[in-house]
Amino acid sequence: MPPLLILASASPARLTTLRNAGMAPQVRISGVDEDEVAASLDNPTPPELCLALATAKAEAVASTVDSGLVVGCDSMLELAGKAYGKPKTAEVARARWAQMAGNAGLLHTGHCVIDVATGKSSADTATTAVRFGTPTEQELEAYVSSGEPLAVAGAFTIDGLGAIFIEGIDGDPHNVVGISLPLLRRLLHDLGVPITDLWQLPD
Repeated sequence: MPPLLILASASPARLTTLRNAGMAPQVRISGVDEDEVAASLDNPTPPELCLALATAKAEAVASTVDSGLVVGCDSMLELAGKAYGKPKTAEVARARWAQMAGNAGLLHTGHCVIDVATGKSSADTATTAVRFGTPTEQELEAYVSSGEPLAVAGAFTIDGLGAIFIEGIDGDPHNVVGISLPLLRRLLHDLGVPITDLWQLPD
């Protein structure tokens, strides 16, 4: 039987990505207060902030289970050296796109994997460069009205409605969705777990 994989995230995109890669994770939401974690850090860079949040989420869930491999992730967009998470409101999403349109940003996702049985962990951040198109006013209003950009880091997706506004990326596309499969493979390898051991393939 494959080792138990636990995703410490409510993100449906991360869950779908893992399932499409042959895995069947359980989902446990961490309940971590992201603002509290950020406030505890001394002027972190965007990648450092992502990694700290991913680690906090993984640790919170790992403390509630007796075994399994817990994966925590956190994503945010860096524009001109500043980190941006989920906009949450239409007004913020519009303002974010005013900055993003026609420009490029860096999508960072922190990853932390904890082997609960051994207490060992491995963590790192993956970064993908994203080049944005320039939506018309009508297109942007339609996108904001859909609600999609309000609930995702950076106010865009590449696997949903927002894909029409992405001109290109440099790096791992799954990282933009929220979890880098190549990085996850390396982190699991660090813990002595081949990612292929987590495959649950049909008979």
